[in-house]
Amino acid sequence: MKAAYIEKFGGPELLKVGDLPDPSPAPGQVVVDTHAASVNGADWKVCAGEYANPKFPVVLGRDFSGVVSAVGTDVKDLRVGDEVFGVLEAGRDGTYCEKIAVGAAIVAKKPSSLSHVDATALALIGLTAIRAVEDTLKLKSGETILIQGGAGGVAGFAIQLAKHIGARVITTASAGNLDYVRALGADQVIDYNATDFRKEVSNVDAVFDTVGGDVAMQSFAVLKPGGRAAFIASGPQAPKADRGDVASLRPAVSRDRPALERIAELHRTGAVRPPPVRLFKLADAAEAVGISKARHLKGKLVFKVR
Repeated sequence: MKAAYIEKFGGPELLKVGDLPDPSPAPGQVVVDTHAASVNGADWKVCAGEYANPKFPVVLGRDFSGVVSAVGTDVKDLRVGDEVFGVLEAGRDGTYCEKIAVGAAIVAKKPSSLSHVDATALALIGLTAIRAVEDTLKLKSGETILIQGGAGGVAGFAIQLAKHIGARVITTASAGNLDYVRALGADQVIDYNATDFRKEVSNVDAVFDTVGGDVAMQSFAVLKPGGRAAFIASGPQAPKADRGDVASLRPAVSRDRPALERIAELHRTGAVRPPPVRLFKLADAAEAVGISKARHLKGKLVFKVR
């Protein structure tokens, strides 16, 4: 199979495309012929060696959409020919390729209303947003949430999800993306290059930070007493709050089929729409990951594999 991979750690320019052995399904697994795979913010960090040292060659990528081409023993609910989408097991990479072996229990059937490109564009960002907004922050109707970095994939999904729940949504974005995040449903938008959000926001129930760095630490200032903040861009542990009356949380982005089915249902009902997508070929993996590393992009970068 063709795959985009690295043979040593470094920058995105080290990604190469070549032939690797086709996978076979272990018990409980299916092999998926990949039709689309997306680029996520973690991919360039894997390339740089910021995660556990794996065995080379390392194929990047975490989410995918495609068609089941082989079924392992003990798999009763998926068949060859099923269209599916999903996210690889936590701590595992390897979707920038033509075939993927993955646990059947964490794969969901792709609705016919979603293209392979849109399904993979929604998979990991949707899973992350659901785990953060619903499972970790436990956001409720009538509450107010600040979502940092609203034009990004995860944050864009989170804006729509929070509005679906019935919350008031404030978000930050660059000037060029203000209209975009308004169209997602944000009630208040702040140009982070022109305004310190702490001067515009106060006493919110929850913060969801997708930016990290100084923005993460500054976010504690806008919470009401008893408020809570969730962080996905500050490493494996949530930053320590500089005040004792708020909660600092790191969502655990566990994989399971029901969460993927919730993404599909949110799309079916019109609560969430796929993000804008820029398409690439596997041969352009180095370019795509380089764009992701530079950040400040809107929506998702997706490989159309087949």
